[in-house]
Amino acid sequence: MKKLSTDWFLRARLKFRHLQLLQAIDDHRNMHRAAQALTMSQPAASKLLTDLETALDVRLFDRLARGLEPNWYGQVLIRHARMVLAELSQAGEELSALMAGEGGAVTIGTVMAPAVDAVLGAVESVRYARPGLLISVQIDTSDTLIQKLLDAKLDMAVCRIPLGADPTSFLYEEVGEEELCFVVGAGHPLAGRARISLEDLVDQAWVLQPRGTLLRRRIESLFQAVNLPIPRQVMETSSVFMSLAAVARNQSITVVVRSVASLFETPDRYCTLPFKDVISVEPFGLVRLRNKMLSPGASAVFEALQQALGANRPIQP
Repeated sequence: MKKLSTDWFLRARLKFRHLQLLQAIDDHRNMHRAAQALTMSQPAASKLLTDLETALDVRLFDRLARGLEPNWYGQVLIRHARMVLAELSQAGEELSALMAGEGGAVTIGTVMAPAVDAVLGAVESVRYARPGLLISVQIDTSDTLIQKLLDAKLDMAVCRIPLGADPTSFLYEEVGEEELCFVVGAGHPLAGRARISLEDLVDQAWVLQPRGTLLRRRIESLFQAVNLPIPRQVMETSSVFMSLAAVARNQSITVVVRSVASLFETPDRYCTLPFKDVISVEPFGLVRLRNKMLSPGASAVFEALQQALGANRPIQP
């Protein structure tokens, strides 16, 4: 079985332009448009790809009538090319910050609930100690955050490792569960009720995360567990703010974590429905790539997050 040497990229004379071309082809799936994006001629781009495939002795893309489609080999190389390019871009940002007398840059990803309190508390504490450090926070679903970690677009994330992701790629420190609650507008027919059951919610209009997401699966499982039909009147959005805006405008129900609901709950605008049971979703954690070294600034943020979240020490998958 053929095996590449550890210095294969040197033997293949891998160039920065190869990495850019792989990314451009993946973005456009067309050699002509990829070449245009890199401001080079199509013959030159084609030769660059051919030289790389020849050096590796493997095809990276399937040539189809509709364009170029990366095969398994191509997908692997594209993923790592994106990571290298993202790392170099981040290095430029850190160098620029240092040259300007600042302290570098750190990017955190988080699901919504921890961002409300712990993440913001950690960021504030680090900014006080390192006022020149540029810290950005991105809020999204766990699936998206984990992919951004793999693409080197985040330094760390507060989320879950979703099914299908290779857990051995990450260091994971468990934090805890998130309690959920049902939120409606102040004018909703169920607002003000002393007790709510799932039977009361079946025929209501809902605003939920897209199908397949953890929160959506959790809500659907509640109804399935007691043999009730899953709600059918559903508007889908991954944005908490869009969900709350929709609830405020019409008579629908959404589901958010308790810490978020407490920020927005006001008698004249929103209220949480009094459900008899505590509903929660599986624990989340503090996650970073196992083989990525954190910068000094990122290490400071990571330690602050550990303290703010009360994270347990790493679980070795």
